[in-house]
Amino acid sequence: MTIDKIVELLGDKSDNLLQHKARFPKENLHLPGPDFVDRIFAPSDRNINVLKSIQSLFDTGRLGRTGYLSILPVDQGIEHSAGASFAPNPIYFDPEKIIELAIEGGCNAVASTFGVLGSVARKYAHKIPLVLKINHNELLTYPTKYDQVLFASIEDAWNMGATAVGATIYFGSAESTRQIMEISDAFKHAHELGMATILWCYTRNNAFKQDKDYHVSADLTGQANHLGVTIEADIIKQKLPENNGGYNAIKFGKTHPKVYTELSSEHPIDLTRYQVINNYMGRMGLINSGGASGSNDFAEACETAVINKRAGGMGLISGRKAFQRPMSEGVQLLNLIQDVYLNKDVTIA
Repeated sequence: MTIDKIVELLGDKSDNLLQHKARFPKENLHLPGPDFVDRIFAPSDRNINVLKSIQSLFDTGRLGRTGYLSILPVDQGIEHSAGASFAPNPIYFDPEKIIELAIEGGCNAVASTFGVLGSVARKYAHKIPLVLKINHNELLTYPTKYDQVLFASIEDAWNMGATAVGATIYFGSAESTRQIMEISDAFKHAHELGMATILWCYTRNNAFKQDKDYHVSADLTGQANHLGVTIEADIIKQKLPENNGGYNAIKFGKTHPKVYTELSSEHPIDLTRYQVINNYMGRMGLINSGGASGSNDFAEACETAVINKRAGGMGLISGRKAFQRPMSEGVQLLNLIQDVYLNKDVTIA
């Protein structure tokens, strides 16, 4: 995809997103690249088999050997209910179609549930890296509660040939202490068995909704990221930040004025760069989520990819925008995201 097509998709936002110079200098970051495993993970405490697993993520798909990642996540059948997730395109009730979309779409990996991946693992574990999502928030319990509970074990992931495990922690929730301890132990065991670890670092507390929804503030999500890399998540999945000043609005915890003046600004690239900063200056990759499907998915996916890449992020993990449409269109959308990372005219801000 040419830079002209990217400019067209961005519309009147193109100059603001493509010409922005980030407030925090890129020279301080550890940026994605073909040598990322050798440069960043080889000196770490990760064992040889973990290095092999991370490298296999980077070597697969259309973004193979670039240092960027495009992952298809389909765990929404639990998180959002199967009906709400798959009714727009019922073929994806069939797990094999999910894997086919990831392969046809040129993804580095596919992330899904124990049941989905387990049903087809023997056919596909050697064809595309599988990321087993081990915990979920199920929404059939009434009244609704918000808690991540284990649905699978690390042994389950290893036995099916998974390359990595994924998990969610709701940082800020009443149950977060248990989740931190639970997933910290799980990630330790995953590393012992040679699998990579990906953490969905989401904030969750009703108090985080004030004049704005600060669940997507750069300062709170940045701190969630920092907690995530502390338990040795190799890759962090985070929502794209939409605002800042969550600490100040909620009036709790500790922050610093320079977070808002020197380390970030109101620009979306600067907000996202603050998330990267909290990932040990990019030593652990930041992949942002693609968000819900809507009427303008291709333009929104392009915008999110441009923001993530120019901020110093490592890629996107986009699901509903791809699987809630015909497979051919889903492939086109995934390829569009990948094309942003392949385009040398979209540079680090």
